[in-house]
Amino acid sequence: MASSQEKQADRESRARVDKFAERRAELGEAALQTLAALGYARTSLREIAQNSEFSHGVLHYYFSDKVDLIVCSVRQYKARCVTRYDRVTADAASYEEMMEGFLRALGDTLQSEAHMHRLWYDLRAQALFEDAFRADVRDIDQSLERMVMRIMTRFSELAGVPLAVPPSVLYGVIDGLFQQYLMRHLSGDAGAVDALRADARLAIDALFGARVAARADESLGCLSRPLRQPAQGS
Repeated sequence: MASSQEKQADRESRARVDKFAERRAELGEAALQTLAALGYARTSLREIAQNSEFSHGVLHYYFSDKVDLIVCSVRQYKARCVTRYDRVTADAASYEEMMEGFLRALGDTLQSEAHMHRLWYDLRAQALFEDAFRADVRDIDQSLERMVMRIMTRFSELAGVPLAVPPSVLYGVIDGLFQQYLMRHLSGDAGAVDALRADARLAIDALFGARVAARADESLGCLSRPLRQPAQGS
């Protein structure tokens, strides 16, 4: 059985590790704006230090190199991203309500956080060339795929239509559309946000909408059918 001194030493050790991790998270968050503005190729620890309140020495103490810092920063940002649609999926009571909420959030993040998303795609592209990025990029990609799957599962439930497409395909469709319109938005296309919403609706309706429209037509047909008149003398 561990002595009280050993237990105390263990608690102190864990506290130091937690404090170190918290400090890394704080520095990673502070570096996000500079990283998003400059991208991987044009960013160094020294450049980040010059654009933040932290010294180059402090950054070098907590991060081995800029790869370590960029991965930390992007992981934190994407960890927030994967919860962006949780409220939409929880609150939606109908297919159309889910659609409106999802498209609104999708367009809003393209418009307000374009540079952050650009950093993610920059990191993912670098993973094609640098082994150091690959494991982290794969983990982030998998978390985003699970996010898309949660969204599509809710659409499926509200539509009453089973999902017939695997998660990798669903993620590929939504991510591909988002990256395409991110490029257009960053290039100054004023219609990119609305076009993204329109194409995302088209893609989702292709999976579920025909069945939803048919059910709506059936309901309207029932409502418009004349009531049977009772037979004379009954």
